[in-house]
Amino acid sequence: MNNDIRGFLEELASSAPTPGGGGASSLAGAVGVALCSMVANLTTGKKKYAQYQQDIETILEQGEALRGRLLELVDKDAEAFEPLAKAYSISKDNPGRDVILEDALKAAAATPYAILETLSDCSDLVTELGTKGSRLAISDVGCAAALISAAAKGAVMNIYINTKLMADRDYAESLNERSIELLHSITDKCDDVYDIIAESLGGSPA
Repeated sequence: MNNDIRGFLEELASSAPTPGGGGASSLAGAVGVALCSMVANLTTGKKKYAQYQQDIETILEQGEALRGRLLELVDKDAEAFEPLAKAYSISKDNPGRDVILEDALKAAAATPYAILETLSDCSDLVTELGTKGSRLAISDVGCAAALISAAAKGAVMNIYINTKLMADRDYAESLNERSIELLHSITDKCDDVYDIIAESLGGSPA
């Protein structure tokens, strides 16, 4: 993603078709995993957490890779929409329209599914940091959990909007089922961590 955050948000707020919900979800996930990296950086090298040092170093490596992947997917989501927009503009009298549109729908759904897969790995980091991260930054783990959970919910909506229009219903239903399974796994992990942290800080679960 080459634009700065202000530029991205201005584009998102405009009437332009891209960026849209998929890119926004991926960005939210990237912010969430960046918080995970921040907590890991605040934990690494501390004597109190020496038993987790190797795990924290692994989290730092994974966090950087996942953040980069999610930022790439912001752009890929916008790129995947362009062929779909062109497919919709093809005359309905064109005999090749249905095949072109079907391929474009599948390609457009593939990126938010890749976002979900990446967020699944992010949710594992949240779970680890919930127990191994610095207690001084535990609220930031809760924020990360909330962002990654929300990002997953947003990504799956961008799958549904495409699978709904697919002619290949077996493919569409299979993708929906796999997406729902991933979504539940991500949100269950993140929401559990969020609730535990909220209660530990004297608040209430979501």
